[in-house]
Amino acid sequence: MRLLVIEDNRSLVANLFDYFEARGHTLDAAPDGITGLHLATTQGYDAIVLDWMLPRLEGPEVLRRLRDEHGSGVPVIMLTARDELPDKIVGFRAGADDYLTKPFALPELEVRLEALMARAHGRQRRKVLEVHDLKLDLATLEATRAGQPLHLYPACRKLLETLMQASPAAVTRQQLERALWGDNPPDGDMLRSHVYELRRSVDGPFPVKLIQTLPRTGYRIAVPTRGPADEA
Repeated sequence: MRLLVIEDNRSLVANLFDYFEARGHTLDAAPDGITGLHLATTQGYDAIVLDWMLPRLEGPEVLRRLRDEHGSGVPVIMLTARDELPDKIVGFRAGADDYLTKPFALPELEVRLEALMARAHGRQRRKVLEVHDLKLDLATLEATRAGQPLHLYPACRKLLETLMQASPAAVTRQQLERALWGDNPPDGDMLRSHVYELRRSVDGPFPVKLIQTLPRTGYRIAVPTRGPADEA
């Protein structure tokens, strides 16, 4: 994780560097709001730790410009001694993703940053999955192949999404079963039946077969490099 710390307290910055660099993260620091805004808009960071009271430009104004003038969606957690509700409202309305009141424990800041990163990753997930001429729209759940709509049962659609998210990597049988049924898969080889139905829809009418069986491993969706794909 690459972090930008915009904070004028040198002791706090030193503690943050010691703690996060020891855990393999990379940090840059800015001692004032103007410098912090410049770094935030010219460098790529996974998250920003932003103090409220800063020289030259205060934290909420840095955040407002970052969001409104530069259109940045980078996760930001604000650090401040202000713990009154009106202050928190100002911070969130300026565009903060989270708010941590000083003094704080470094492990708490770490887990909050990890949570922000996880949510940001989810927001950035692809909306339309594509492999060759196969598409799956995650918003509408519409699947098409070469522009033709595919009619899929819910279980087959879930299988397709799981395989396409991982493509071209393989997905094990256990991972597919967990995606369909959680920790309680049904008796018998229901997965094989669903893969067979998915193949009929996705590959049946088309010359290029995308669903491939990997013996003793699982399945994947990818453009074949040689020969036809194995059958389920």
